Amino acid sequence: MSHLYIHIPFCKTRCVYCDFYSQTSLSYKDEYIQAVIRELELRKDYLEDDAIKTIYIGGGTPSLLHPRDFELIFNAINRLYDTSSCTEITLEANPEDMTGDYVSSIRQFPFNRISMGVQSFNEQDLLLLNRRHTARQALHAISCCMDGGFSNINIDLIYGLPEQTLQTWEANLSQALRLSVPHLSVYSLTYEEGTEIYRQLQAGLIQPVSEETVVLLFDMLVDGLEAAGYVHYEISNFSKPGFFSRHNMAYWTDRKYIGIGAAAHSYNHLSRQWNIASLPDYIKGIAMARPPESAFYVQTGRAPSPNLPPFIEYESIDEKTRYNDYILTHLRTMWGINLVDFLELFGQERVTCLLQQVIPFTNNGMIEKDENKLRITRKGMLLTDGIIRELML
Repeated sequence: MSHLYIHIPFCKTRCVYCDFYSQTSLSYKDEYIQAVIRELELRKDYLEDDAIKTIYIGGGTPSLLHPRDFELIFNAINRLYDTSSCTEITLEANPEDMTGDYVSSIRQFPFNRISMGVQSFNEQDLLLLNRRHTARQALHAISCCMDGGFSNINIDLIYGLPEQTLQTWEANLSQALRLSVPHLSVYSLTYEEGTEIYRQLQAGLIQPVSEETVVLLFDMLVDGLEAAGYVHYEISNFSKPGFFSRHNMAYWTDRKYIGIGAAAHSYNHLSRQWNIASLPDYIKGIAMARPPESAFYVQTGRAPSPNLPPFIEYESIDEKTRYNDYILTHLRTMWGINLVDFLELFGQERVTCLLQQVIPFTNNGMIEKDENKLRITRKGMLLTDGIIRELML
């Protein structure tokens, strides 16, 4: 089974924290939809005729698309790919778009999961983040989705914002819990270079909350959601039983996936590919591309030179890269690293080396070893990136 992601890089405004590729103009929208359909055709051999298990339409803001756009996309997917075993089809959405009429209009398509970028129920937070919606609109949007028949809903939240207090964060969590949505993705604010909030930080216009406060906010998050019956199955993801994000699980458990659209990434165990992060260059590259020679493309994950599609860059997956990827993805989850599987993939020498490397982290309580598994503890979760760097080759 494989997984399909389609990137919709359009937003009405740019959020101050976002470093995903997006454009605030819709002038390329119609050309872009046609380019996406053409890429679906050009790259249908990349997954070796695997059935599609999940589809995720993300962005950007996919809820800016018209129902006619979704009709064109799904017609192409169903024509080109085996979707008979597809169990999860997600639409990313912004609250201001999810009116009752819009929700009704997308019910004709096979979406069965909505992921909504709420980020906060606090009006000051929303102004700081340059979000277009209000807290009231967010609540109304979630209600519209539920009334429209969507039972599988995720909401995104951010903590660690400038001037955020334990009291305002507790109010945010309390509001989220009252909604009883089955999934929450909750992220600590990061100041990514090139974003507006990073520039504000560098200019001294805002002050980040202390590391001690971030730890307290995270503890409040985990305690509150676990007490409410959510499973903390990945560092930033919490789910009621049976509602794990199957698509995101593919990224964390070494499954094959194809990414369609500008700046989208793909992976098939042999190579990692990423499309150019430019709308005009992506559209132009798609127009110039020819279908690759299937056998070579499937084996290597790239088209034979000089027929490499002009919108794709790639890297081959050697043993070192796959080892590092395995550490990076698996340690983020509650299942951690299964040493039996790790042995089968990388051999006894690598297992011995890894067990030696984790000793400082098991000694200080940041990693726990349970029979044949290594897992990050809560104490280590906020330091996961640094721990992973230490364990990589």
